[in-house]
Amino acid sequence: MNVGILYSRIRVEEKLLVQNLEARNIAYEMIDVRKQSFDLQNRAYWQQFDVFLERCVSHSRAQAALDILNSWGLPTVNTAGVAQICGDKLKTSLALTAARVPTPRVQIAFTPQAALEALEEIGYPAVLKPAVGSWGRLLAKINDREAAEAILEHKATLGSYHHSIFYVQEYIAKPDRDLRTFVVGDETICGITRRSEHWITNTARGGTAANLPITPELHDISLAAAKAVGGGVVAVDLLETPNSELLVNEVNYTMEFRNSIEPSGVDIPGRIIDYVLKAAQRSAAEERTQWQFAPAS
Repeated sequence: MNVGILYSRIRVEEKLLVQNLEARNIAYEMIDVRKQSFDLQNRAYWQQFDVFLERCVSHSRAQAALDILNSWGLPTVNTAGVAQICGDKLKTSLALTAARVPTPRVQIAFTPQAALEALEEIGYPAVLKPAVGSWGRLLAKINDREAAEAILEHKATLGSYHHSIFYVQEYIAKPDRDLRTFVVGDETICGITRRSEHWITNTARGGTAANLPITPELHDISLAAAKAVGGGVVAVDLLETPNSELLVNEVNYTMEFRNSIEPSGVDIPGRIIDYVLKAAQRSAAEERTQWQFAPAS
């Protein structure tokens, strides 16, 4: 077995995954995508690997690498399809809605005026997000029309890709916490609560994590969300309404987990590696089956 780990920065998570591979005496290679080029007419280097684990910080680089590897029939965790959906909040919302997974109400607009009308219709406070982004960056809780006009003007003036599509989401008056569950294959392996005095509770932004017992309700909605985006290894972010209803906020495909291991008591990197190895075995079995039933020339 030979595992290729695609990365652009080695974080604690990547070190833990490597330690798990080394403890099992499994061969691996760290592949810095910033230093790589993909020869689309020559895949020989990449065919030495049985499976790839994608751990890039950059969504665009991860997406491109996965698109290429999957087009060659090489197994990856996660797949290019999962990355494409999870890396774009609009695509995530579309997938969750199509699968009838409960989510906050969302409106999409393409101009500041249309976004203002969407905000007025959803009602204040509301949340304005970039369609692509992570770690709670560029999120804005908009409390009134005056704030909406100012923020929309700023976004229009900045004019980057992140500000060209207006993703407007209803604000959920949740408790001082939100929930994150980790789904590996068909199992919700663990979960955490993330508490903060700020309305953004990401641990990357200072939120504190505690164990979240996985109830049947949590498992069902987490697995439904994971399947809606294509399955694999994902983290599902959920919000609790004042009526204790669970809503899926986002699904993450290259999630961080360093702050979730101790409170949950679950060996998250070990479970991820388990899945990666099974993905390689499934791919090898499928390849053998194709050769077995291939028509004779």
